[in-house]
This record gives sequence, structure tokens and C-alpha cells, in this order.
Amino acid sequence: MLTRMARLPLHVLPTFRAVARRANLRAAAEELHLTHSAVSQQIRLLEEQLGIALFDRHGRRVALNAAGAALLRAVEPALAQLDEGVRAAHAASSGAGDENLRVSVLPSFAQRWLLPRMADWRARHPQIALELHASQQVVDLAREGFHAALRTGIGPWRGLAAQRLIDSPWIVVAPRVAAQRLRDAEPDALAHEPLLGDGPMWQRWFALAGHRVKVKPVAEFNDAGLMLQAAEQGLGLALAREVLAADALADGRLVRLSPIALEDPDAYPYWLVYPPALAEWPPLRAFREWLAEELSRPAGTATAGRTGSRSRAVSGAGPKRRAR
Repeated sequence: MLTRMARLPLHVLPTFRAVARRANLRAAAEELHLTHSAVSQQIRLLEEQLGIALFDRHGRRVALNAAGAALLRAVEPALAQLDEGVRAAHAASSGAGDENLRVSVLPSFAQRWLLPRMADWRARHPQIALELHASQQVVDLAREGFHAALRTGIGPWRGLAAQRLIDSPWIVVAPRVAAQRLRDAEPDALAHEPLLGDGPMWQRWFALAGHRVKVKPVAEFNDAGLMLQAAEQGLGLALAREVLAADALADGRLVRLSPIALEDPDAYPYWLVYPPALAEWPPLRAFREWLAEELSRPAGTATAGRTGSRSRAVSGAGPKRRAR
């Protein structure tokens, strides 16, 4: 076994990874820009050198067997680190010319907080083109070609550095007309209003206010930006993240109805995650510093704000419950 390991053909491991992911030799060949024959030969070479089969063949499709799955778990982190190193090298070699920073971001955060501040980002960093990909799905940064992602969660994320941006509580907001009518209302009176958002979260807010009420929202949303837009249009009261409602509160589109804020441990703080190899890449470092500065501004300012901000760097893996 040691002799075989000493002769392990390292150059075929990226091919092995591609075939394992695609479960198809031809699809892997297209991904790698190789011929079907070349991919097949590389997999055969790897299996011969190890002396074991790594895949079960089913017609045109292949599937990892137990040995192949074990090998993939062992080599994938090293290959990912090499990918990051190559990307960092390309980034470092780009010089002072125009550069693109590709960021995956939650749609609600993009719509309610990031886009209104894009003019400021552009004015400060005209040489850095910010490419935003709005999605509620957690993307594989290395595989999809992203430099960073804005996420919510409890972290940490495996193989990524993470900067904790902000912990934002849930507050009750309403359009101005409804707010004027409910100005002196007790919290339990809000239960009789049309409510927007997650029913269990509303019940927790009412419990925090000292009331046990049965809540049935008139509408629920998988995106907080849509929910806040519905509230602005008078559909009902919304229980929303303060950071996402901050601009609408500042310009009067929405009004906060109660000082009671739900600090939900499951609501998840916002994080910026990125490959450690890119930590000092100038475009990413500029974006990190700009985010921290903008999120530190007091709520109600022109580039409205936050309720608290902390930053730290960690590494690891964690679950994601739902997009915010």
C-alpha cells in the first residue's frame, strides 16, 4: 500500500473529483475540457495505481462506491485549498487595473440594505466592479466562482473565514396610516390587526410582551424584502429584522410600533464568509471594511443603520435554517 501511495497520480485527482460530482464521465469531460477517452483513462490509471475500484458502473453513469467516497472525503479539502490558492494567485496578479468582486447575497439584504448603498460603494471604489448574485441558496464559493457570500446562520462554515457583521433583532413595523391609528394601542391589540410574517415568531413576540395570543398571519413570505414591501403598501403589520427596515423607518415609509424587540437566537446574525486565501486580497478587504463601516452607522442616518455590530474571524461549518 505504501508503494502504491508513493506512486499516487496526483494530477488525476481533479478528474476524480469531477467524475464523482457529476456521476457521468462525459459530463465530467465537458467540465474539465477534456475528451471522454482522456477522463476514462485517468480514472482507470487512478484505480490501477491504488489497486481498488472507486466507482460502480451503471451503463453511462458511474457512482462512487464506499472506497471512492472515502477517497473523495480525504482529497476534497486539499483540492479546495489548492483551488483557493490558484484564485488568490490570479487575484494578486491582477495589479491595479479594474477588478471584479463576485458576491452571493440574500435577496432581502440585497434589496433592503445593500442596493441603496451601492452608489456610495461605487464612488469610493470605482475600480472594483461588484457582481451580486441574489439567492436564498447556500452556494459553494469555490465551485461557483464567488469571492464571498453574505449569509445568516449560527456558523461556523467549514473551510471559510467568517466576519460577523451584525446581530439584528425583530421589531414590529407598520405603514404610517396604521401607525397613527395604533399609536397608543397596547401590544395585545396588535393581534387583531392583519399580520405579516412567521406565525411562531409573532407568538414569541407577543409572549415577550406578556400576552399569550393565537396568531394567524394573513400572509407569509419566503423573503423578508417582499414582506416589508407588502407592509409599505398597507397589507399589514410586519415583524422584521431592524437592519432590513432601517431605511424605510428613516424616511417614513414604515413606523416602529413598539420598543419591544425580539432577540431571537435562532434568527441568526449576518456574516460575510470568504476563502481564507483571499482575506488580504485588496478588493475583498475593501468590501469587508466598507460593510463594517456602513453597518456601524447609527439607525436613522442617511445611510441608515443597525442595532449592534461585532466582527471576528472564525472557520468551520454550520446549518442554515432559512433565508432572512
